[in-house]
Amino acid sequence: MAIYTVSELNKHVREVITYEPTLQQVWLQGEVSNLTKHSSGHYYFTLKDENSQISCVSFRSVNRNLRFEVEKDMKLLVFGNVDLYTVRGQYQFQVLDLRPDGVGELYKAYEQLKKRLDEEGLFDPAKKQFLPDFPRKVGVATSPTGAAVHDIINVLKRRYPVEMLLAPTVVQGEQSADSIVKSLEMLDRAEVDVIILGRGGGSLEDLWSFNEEKVARAIYSSKIPIISAVGHETDYTIADFVADVRAPTPSAAAEIAAPDREETKRWVEKLEKTLGSEIIHILQRHRQSLESLKRHIEPSKLERLYMQQWQHVDEISGRLPGIMRYRIEAKGAMLSSAAGRLNAVSPLNTLARGYGIVLDENGVVINTVAKLSKGSSIEVLLRDGKADCIVENVKPESPKTKGEDNGK
Repeated sequence: MAIYTVSELNKHVREVITYEPTLQQVWLQGEVSNLTKHSSGHYYFTLKDENSQISCVSFRSVNRNLRFEVEKDMKLLVFGNVDLYTVRGQYQFQVLDLRPDGVGELYKAYEQLKKRLDEEGLFDPAKKQFLPDFPRKVGVATSPTGAAVHDIINVLKRRYPVEMLLAPTVVQGEQSADSIVKSLEMLDRAEVDVIILGRGGGSLEDLWSFNEEKVARAIYSSKIPIISAVGHETDYTIADFVADVRAPTPSAAAEIAAPDREETKRWVEKLEKTLGSEIIHILQRHRQSLESLKRHIEPSKLERLYMQQWQHVDEISGRLPGIMRYRIEAKGAMLSSAAGRLNAVSPLNTLARGYGIVLDENGVVINTVAKLSKGSSIEVLLRDGKADCIVENVKPESPKTKGEDNGK
């Protein structure tokens, strides 16, 4: 009886499993749980149903080609091989392909990308560019052999004489997304005023290149306004949401890009009539103004106007002396009134009534006998002069006498 090491046993079991055809290249159906997205790009998760579960590993080489993001609780159809992780002796399923169960892979990827780009602001109406009213050159990114380019050419020829620059583009298949991006970048550098990006109708798979993230970002980065015209009226792609304007069909895109020559002609004719009427109105108004000026500068009217002005000057000159006299008299009355009020409180007026002002030998006013003594030299100011005096006697007023003077 053989004795195995753990490594030998696990290796043997793995060989048995991997050489069993019924355990290789099988499909599993289940729900995702315990999802881990490693920094290496590998996915580790558990696929389960109502009664059982199995560990799964999906390596980076598989994950980078997925068109949707694996999420927790997502129902999947998983294609791959049953395997054994010998390091742990763990039975697992190695994933070779992933598909959402119940919802098409492309539709799931479409919804996820649409949500993410919307959150980033690529669909924001405020960031969309305005289309020119009268473009000189229209750039077209589409297949040179498809029906879309012929529809666009026919509509532009019918509506408006505008130059068209075609960027031949692959619009379906593995290389189509890169081709679309290249065409948009080329037209963005060219001297075009607006770009039409489109193709005819088809299935979701046929139109998928217009749902690629690289195409969406190329549209968003364009300096030239872009009209998206992909498929039929009921078809909506990511390109439609990112573009500055969405047209239901390529023919409609051409109608949006270029004005109608008949409508433009009618608009020009209407503008011409309006402009002619306005010019006539302006000329009439200026003619009336000139006639009025002419009437005013006729010699007889000019002389009459001159005489009226002289008469007005004479009238003002005649009123001027009276106005000046009135002003002088009013100012004189104001001066007399101010002088009277000033004279009422003037010390000179007090002296005129018989009073005098006593000053000491330093010229300081003496207002009390307490500042005097016998023999003091004083000066008395009167109305018409002054007198130098010597004090012979000082007689202070007694309180009794003061009280009697007050009637007490």
